[in-house]
Amino acid sequence: MSKRLFSILLVSVLLISLFSFSVLAEFPEKPLNYIVCFNPGGESDITARAQQKPLEEVLGEDVVVQYKIGGGGAVGWSELVNAKPDGYTVAGFNLPHIILQPLVREDPGYATEDIKPVFIFQATPNILAVHKDSPFETLDDFVTYAEENPGVITVGGSGSYSANHLGTLEFNQEAEIKTTYIPFTGSGEAVPALLGQHVSALMTYTTMGIRHSDEMRVLAVAADERVPAMPDIPTFKELGYEYVEGAYRGMAAPPDTPDDLVAELADANLAVNEMPEFKNQLEDMGFQILNIGPEEAEELIADRVEYYKEILVDVGLL
Repeated sequence: MSKRLFSILLVSVLLISLFSFSVLAEFPEKPLNYIVCFNPGGESDITARAQQKPLEEVLGEDVVVQYKIGGGGAVGWSELVNAKPDGYTVAGFNLPHIILQPLVREDPGYATEDIKPVFIFQATPNILAVHKDSPFETLDDFVTYAEENPGVITVGGSGSYSANHLGTLEFNQEAEIKTTYIPFTGSGEAVPALLGQHVSALMTYTTMGIRHSDEMRVLAVAADERVPAMPDIPTFKELGYEYVEGAYRGMAAPPDTPDDLVAELADANLAVNEMPEFKNQLEDMGFQILNIGPEEAEELIADRVEYYKEILVDVGLL
């Protein structure tokens, strides 16, 4: 290689590097759009609203929360994957939802691999809850009635092919019962359905059990161990059922979003999670705080794809 050609190549590399650094150094320089894919009042909305001001402090720009509701989150994720990959459009994403929907639905409007994870910031185990005036005092009461009356018990939950939906099917199989799952567009719609006694029970999350503790009775939590914010609630495992399920939540970007912008957004999420006031607020509501960056999140998603394929086969959906 001639010295002249080498010099041209070196200058080109330096210019590209300087340009990339300049773009990153200026990011963000306008408001970010944060898509929430579920109803106001649910876990995704609660998290995004709690993050909004802290993210604005860290990033130095406004964060505008937008609702794109429907399809168990698919409407919002379809919009995300078609957005400009410039770091200014992000969305909350949920596991197992972004895995289950492309596996089961013919065309949910996105593919799992199109969702570029930025950060996974929290998780919530499933709970099985009933109205405070329900005749089901215990999980045994619930199971016994379902055994004697197949399909009569209606179980509401957030979304189709979601942690609540799959969790209901998993528990049906584990307990050898049949219940009827009723999907709602989010926890914000599912909880009022239970409180109005329009469904017999709810497969929801720890957060809703804590928030509505005076209005609903939680029969069991689908975690390996009791949840610190709900110390009196037994796990399904304690009661003899090998059933653990729930949702991971995080922030995602459109496909082809540059890795340096993803890293910048991940750092912002980590900074928010490490704020004591924010962390305590979410833990008191029943969220488990997680700090899972982009690469680890991709690995987790890949692992869960295989895990959920097996479950879908077991419950007869694949």
